[in-house]
Amino acid sequence: MSSIGRTLGRDVLRDIAVTCLAVLFIGLSYGATAIASGFPLWVPAAQSVLVLAGASEFLFIGIVAAGGNPLAAALAGLLVNARHLPYGLALPDITGPDITGPRVTGRGWRRMVGTHVMNDESVVFALAQDDLPGKRAAYWACGLGVLICWPGGAVLGALIGSAVHDTGAFGLDAMFPAVILALIVPDLRDRMTLQAALAGAAVALAATPFLPAGLPVLLALVAVLPLLRQRPSAVTAEAGATAEPGAVPKSGATPKSGATPEADGKSGEQSVGAR
Repeated sequence: MSSIGRTLGRDVLRDIAVTCLAVLFIGLSYGATAIASGFPLWVPAAQSVLVLAGASEFLFIGIVAAGGNPLAAALAGLLVNARHLPYGLALPDITGPDITGPRVTGRGWRRMVGTHVMNDESVVFALAQDDLPGKRAAYWACGLGVLICWPGGAVLGALIGSAVHDTGAFGLDAMFPAVILALIVPDLRDRMTLQAALAGAAVALAATPFLPAGLPVLLALVAVLPLLRQRPSAVTAEAGATAEPGAVPKSGATPKSGATPEADGKSGEQSVGAR
């Protein structure tokens, strides 16, 4: 943990801590909801540790509580968790082209644990870092934080749900999206990012009445595609605007060995005088 603290900046650690705190509060809502739906305490406790995927766990509880088949509920949870497939493909890619090199999740048993703690938050924080040590530190810090906060919140919420029947009055389910919104607000100052966010929100809202929980958010990712096409052209235009005229030497204009070119263009005269 001390190495993680030295690798990551204070701002990143703060954002990870706030995110894990939000996970704790949404875990309270999950545990209380499971108990209110008639499940014993061991169900949310076991799912929160073994599954470690909030959307799938909420979906499973909701389907079974509504009288659905547990197998169908499990399959629906797997469908929602299909987003982890591109997550797993993205993590090796950020370590470079050498597939035999170090990976974010490590190797051996560390890789098994690292795969288990893979979630939306840990992947996002890892991809946001610039170098491999930072990516690895952010991934493990957030992943282990969620591994602690989510089951802890679920068990505590289940205990609260046993004593308080109307847990929805606390509004704990709004805590997580509120924290995520607070984290992305600074990025919304960019016009293209704001347009993509608004388009994605519109797609998700339009699909919510027709798709199961969790799928509208995945469908909203189509709004990111125009942003990916515009980013390279914007970066190229910005690089061209900042380049000074004449900064790139023409073919054959390379100074001779021993000549020291100066900014006033008198390098040729100095070369002649030096001989």
